[in-house]
Amino acid sequence: MKGKTAVVGLSGGVDSSVAALLLKEQGYNVIGLFMLNWEEDDGNGACTAEEDFADVKRVCAALDIPYYSVNFAKQYYERVFDYFLKEYRAGRTPNPDVLCNREIKFGPFRQYALAMGADVIATGHYCGIEHRGGRNRLLKAADAGKDQTYFLNQVREEQLDGVEFPLAGLTKPEVRKIAEESGLANAKKRDSTGICFIGERNFRSFLKNYIPAQPGEIRTLSGELVGRHEGLMYYTPGQRKGLGIGGVHGEEGRWFVVEKDLDHNVLLVSHGDEGPLYSRACTAEGLNFIGFEPPQAFECTAKFRYRQPEQRVRVKVAGDKMEIEFAERQRAVTEGQYAVLYDEEACLGGGVITTVIK
Repeated sequence: MKGKTAVVGLSGGVDSSVAALLLKEQGYNVIGLFMLNWEEDDGNGACTAEEDFADVKRVCAALDIPYYSVNFAKQYYERVFDYFLKEYRAGRTPNPDVLCNREIKFGPFRQYALAMGADVIATGHYCGIEHRGGRNRLLKAADAGKDQTYFLNQVREEQLDGVEFPLAGLTKPEVRKIAEESGLANAKKRDSTGICFIGERNFRSFLKNYIPAQPGEIRTLSGELVGRHEGLMYYTPGQRKGLGIGGVHGEEGRWFVVEKDLDHNVLLVSHGDEGPLYSRACTAEGLNFIGFEPPQAFECTAKFRYRQPEQRVRVKVAGDKMEIEFAERQRAVTEGQYAVLYDEEACLGGGVITTVIK
């Protein structure tokens, strides 16, 4: 690899740092590139991006590689955050991290890296990739518990040209060990949590800044009034916490969200029996397939949320839509989230869940 240039997306975290380290050990001329996608502070006047960029500087100094920063905040707001707000206004529960990968990390970031002369573009994602015969396949990571192919299901196949994922064969403990043995300052830095642009802030307080809350009634499926909600956008099917109706109907069993009645601004809940949460099928749109040409009908496995074990399904594809029939009924499949398809080795792609069929 001597003489070839690898541009690595550095976030300040341990994963991308080790990705850069591994590529340098393979002989690449490595360049670190830090993306600034959100410019607001964390609510306490502290911009977390400044801390992350400081970690990038320390890592690049330890690895003796150059680093740069690029601001994609405008593109992020237009391509990801606007969609995020639109989905919440429509009563759905979006996953902006999926869109960020397609619209930013493997969009403007990739183009910027290529303009820098990159032969290889790399990130710290836990997944693998196969380039063969002019096609790209997105492979599962060795660490099933950290596999991040779910978040990459909307990345277009051509966006994966020249991309490498150095952590494909490693577990998280192994990555931390490599970082520690190499003297990287962020070896023990904790993983980031929550939606990237919200960080550790209170989600409801953040969302109120962009979408006015519309309080309304909480009712059971039989119509009984049991409380009031703060705004349908704050709730998602299967949610148990934050309903404020504990003690109603006694303490046995727990209340949980079943669905949202947008027309009447009513949150529908159930107590104890989780049967109403289960569905037999769903539909999805905005389909994207990676290294896979889908027949009209086929069987595979699927995930409907991150970290969920793969579930056996039968898929029927018609144009830009698919219907997914579950081998076993699924709990709390949610509109706005992604149905992501798999075979034994790879992520085949996915689509946005549009309808849940009980």
